[in-house]
Amino acid sequence: MTQPVTSTSLHADLGAGDIDAPLVVGVLALQGDVREHLRAIAGDGVTALPVRRPAELAAVDALVIPGGESTTMSNLAIAFDLLDPLRQRIAAGMPTYGSCAGMIMLADTVLDGRADQQTFGGIDMVVRRNAFGRQVDSFESSVEFADIGGAPFHAVFIRAPWVESVGPEVEVLARVAGGAADGRIVAVRQGNLLATAFHPELTGDLRVHRHFVQLARAARTH
Repeated sequence: MTQPVTSTSLHADLGAGDIDAPLVVGVLALQGDVREHLRAIAGDGVTALPVRRPAELAAVDALVIPGGESTTMSNLAIAFDLLDPLRQRIAAGMPTYGSCAGMIMLADTVLDGRADQQTFGGIDMVVRRNAFGRQVDSFESSVEFADIGGAPFHAVFIRAPWVESVGPEVEVLARVAGGAADGRIVAVRQGNLLATAFHPELTGDLRVHRHFVQLARAARTH
């Protein structure tokens, strides 16, 4: 069983609403690359722990939805009684970051998904599932990523989606440059919600995770 990366005792003592308490970031641990996100997010005053149950969700300040398989994730969220609690927390403003399948789960509209597939929603975007192709079509590419600073981000795309369109409140943070998918949107933000079509947790570059932590800390002060 995946265990918390750091202790939550100080957070419990001070209370989740105390801005001086460690930031507690959950990683949805139903399916997908959970351990990688836990390692990437923990440290520097951040407690990272897996979330499988509504009670665990209630204990976190922010949440990461990992890559994996979005249909399976949808079905397991229903089975673990997490679908409605997650929708409610996201709608209430909980900072949430989704990578790959997590991007699909944060989309209000999904193309090429199963008819019975459900999402958590929250970002006013239309996402195309498996847009870049199957597993054999996985690739790596450098993308210019707004707001994280520094050199272009080395992005890993694995059966990745892309964003077909966004609403007026959604900020486009990154696009693919070159090739058949030139100009496709692969990173967005809307309010406290962040999503990427690629897997930063697989690269060793922590800039996206640090950006999300900053977003979550800022949300706690308002």
